[in-house]
Amino acid sequence: MNAPDSRPVNPSLDSTILHPLNISDAVAVVIPSYKVTRHILGVIEGIGPEVTRIYVVDDKCPDGSGAFVRAHCTDPRVVVLEHAVNQGVGGAVMSGYRAAIADGAKVMVKIDGDGQMDGSLIPNFIAPILAGDADYTKGNRFFNLERLGTMPPLRLFGNAVLSLMTKLSSGYWDLFDPTNGYTAIHADCARYLPFEKISKRYFFESDMLFRLNILGAVVHDVPMDAVYGDEVSNLKIRKIVTEFLAKHVINFGKRIFYNYYLRNMSVASIELPLGILLTIFGAVYGISHWIASAHSGTETPAGTVMLAALPVIMGVQLVLAFLAHDVASVPRSPLHKKTLYRSKHESS
Repeated sequence: MNAPDSRPVNPSLDSTILHPLNISDAVAVVIPSYKVTRHILGVIEGIGPEVTRIYVVDDKCPDGSGAFVRAHCTDPRVVVLEHAVNQGVGGAVMSGYRAAIADGAKVMVKIDGDGQMDGSLIPNFIAPILAGDADYTKGNRFFNLERLGTMPPLRLFGNAVLSLMTKLSSGYWDLFDPTNGYTAIHADCARYLPFEKISKRYFFESDMLFRLNILGAVVHDVPMDAVYGDEVSNLKIRKIVTEFLAKHVINFGKRIFYNYYLRNMSVASIELPLGILLTIFGAVYGISHWIASAHSGTETPAGTVMLAALPVIMGVQLVLAFLAHDVASVPRSPLHKKTLYRSKHESS
């Protein structure tokens, strides 16, 4: 992977801008920048004083957004990172995370550069993390039902479908709006993420949730309103539906294997396969006998019907019991607290 260029926008303003932050609650903001030159300066201007450093990641932008920020932005907190090859939003965020961790940030916030996200909400995203209640926070545009009318109908429907798929694949049943890119993460949690394995394109946000669940990280939704102006989305729903579905299925299989068989086993580890087998057996047995009876023109015996129905009923009950266990297994103890506790004891 090409190393990004990380020069400050104006070295004369602060010659120490690339030195470690050395602040206990240092907050960094990562802004992936691709075709957002019309909005990027306004986004930076809207970021409050609670933020220590801002990383603008030029992801091989055809508009030269990195050079644009250097030429027009005078905020001394801003550092521009540049990719030699386009890596997608996930790749840009990972570059920003790496730079922020290296500089000593405690919390890293990711916002888009298209002006849809209100920078004044950053305190709401970092508060649960600094309070020790969460490892990762993300926006939820569905919290305020009165404001949903501002969301385009296609996005509203697409997010509802994607939310259901993400709940299954990630295991975070209490979250919604999975493609929301307004996020914040504790640096001690981010250090455990497999940066090279996380999806670098539009599946990035959903894949992050899957990876966080595997780590046992606590994730909270933060209510927010989206702003839809003259920005042009690069995400084409029709092109990513099948890709997202396939990746969600793969992540669901991985999560079930990791959490219920590789690292731990419980009653739920038996309920799921047994429930699936009983349901399939009952369905196949019943359909095959129904077809045979239809061809012969005879009624299916009551005993045969019961022998088909009972496994299906039992199988469905077992699958529902597994889902109830899975819903109750959403991580509740923050990962970064465990890391802090472990590091203190290792150093003592």
